Amino acid sequence: MNVKSVAAIRKEYEHTSISSGGDESLSIDELVTIRGRIKNYRDVSSKLIFYDIVQDGEKLQVVVNCTRIGGEKEEFKRISMLTRIGDVVSVTGYPGRTKAGELSIFATAHLQLLAPSLHAPPVEILDPETRFHNRHVDLMIRPQAGQILRLRSHIIQHIRDFFNSRDFVEVQTPILSDTFGGAVAKPFLTEATRAYRGKQLALRIAPELWLKRLVIGGLDRVFEIGTQFRNEGIDNTHNPEFTTCEFYQAYAGLEDIIDTTEQLLSSIAQKVSELKASKLKDLPGIETTFKAPFRRLEFIPALEVAMGHKLPVLHEAPEIVTQQLLSLYETLSLPTPPILTIPRLLDKLSSAYLEPQCTEPTFITNHPEALSPLSKTRLLGAQRVSSRVELFVNGKELVNAYEEENSPTDQRRKFVMQAGWKDDDVLEDGEGVVDEAYCQALEWGLPPTGGWGVGIDRLVMIFAGTERIAEVLAFGGLRGAVNLGDGVRGVKKKEEGER
Repeated sequence: MNVKSVAAIRKEYEHTSISSGGDESLSIDELVTIRGRIKNYRDVSSKLIFYDIVQDGEKLQVVVNCTRIGGEKEEFKRISMLTRIGDVVSVTGYPGRTKAGELSIFATAHLQLLAPSLHAPPVEILDPETRFHNRHVDLMIRPQAGQILRLRSHIIQHIRDFFNSRDFVEVQTPILSDTFGGAVAKPFLTEATRAYRGKQLALRIAPELWLKRLVIGGLDRVFEIGTQFRNEGIDNTHNPEFTTCEFYQAYAGLEDIIDTTEQLLSSIAQKVSELKASKLKDLPGIETTFKAPFRRLEFIPALEVAMGHKLPVLHEAPEIVTQQLLSLYETLSLPTPPILTIPRLLDKLSSAYLEPQCTEPTFITNHPEALSPLSKTRLLGAQRVSSRVELFVNGKELVNAYEEENSPTDQRRKFVMQAGWKDDDVLEDGEGVVDEAYCQALEWGLPPTGGWGVGIDRLVMIFAGTERIAEVLAFGGLRGAVNLGDGVRGVKKKEEGER
């Protein structure tokens, strides 16, 4: 049996011509078998049926003609009625083109049923939550859904190839440990039942501190593509379980990191454009231009211009700075965040005044020290700022990068400063953010290092042209993974082929 994929048939017989004067042109020297799901069928007459077969995202027409198959008309009709829309079938025949010019398989026998579908596929699932609870049906009826997942795969592979070609070593770091760090976020906590009975463990919120330990150990260029977990909210751009890529490069400065970012995103944009022109034609074109150099905004000066007010000196006594920022909020008639810490107050000002300016790819640079406890800092005028950049696209953060703090003394000081904010939305005990094991690792000497992280899900959202993170996740995120529905509801059903 010469079994071929639909994609292989299309590629091999793309240039098959139509014979002059005949109803069809057959490649009679090769009998092939294809397998797939019945997408649709058309009864042309009692002796002729056209089927659309879909396999791995590719569609191909199958022509079943009573004359070619043989047998009586009534028998032909009876057997043909055994297969319906949604069934998985196998069909053997000759590749060729119909008189209308469509590449088809001209069957030499009836379709063989491999797996029946007990439900008639709907035309459309109207409710997004229902779609994600029934992702298998969504993928079956909506080509864009499958193409987004294919696009995600291509983007991740491109990122992996990009770093491999630059002599980076791909690694895997612990997801489960008794400490967490690398970001200010609330972790998912659990407890071991055997080897570490009674020990509280956490799912990682970032791989950063593990990766920098590897640089200390002599791996100058490392990267990891993996899943992070943050026990926080769910919205159109956030999911508690998400994928990132982080890399750390010894002896790289901020300008090196910016240059790498521009090269990577420009090359991804080119790759995606090629894919959408060939394999992923149901996805919209790329609206954002990733042409280097990207625009830059300096955090404090740009924020002061946008607000029309000066910021206080942000590295003075936290109580004083907090009160000055609250006074500024009152002047601006801006509602305060639920947690009144310096990082939260500054972050909300950035969200209100800086991020909306970042429609095109824009680097925000020189963040206040309070926002970057893991980066190197310096005095810039009256303010203490970090050697950090964030890349925003369409008003959303995409990349976070900085020159890593490599002084164990300064790192301890910054951890203690961070713990002192007592951000109860993240931790019940703020002292938990002081990672003493990491500070001890720094005592062995971390080379000057540039660190970088990108949110894979948001990156795919930009290139797929979607506003919902659930669309770029295989099962729609946490909402699609819990409280699974008991069936497809909120759908438009097919009038034809319903069981």
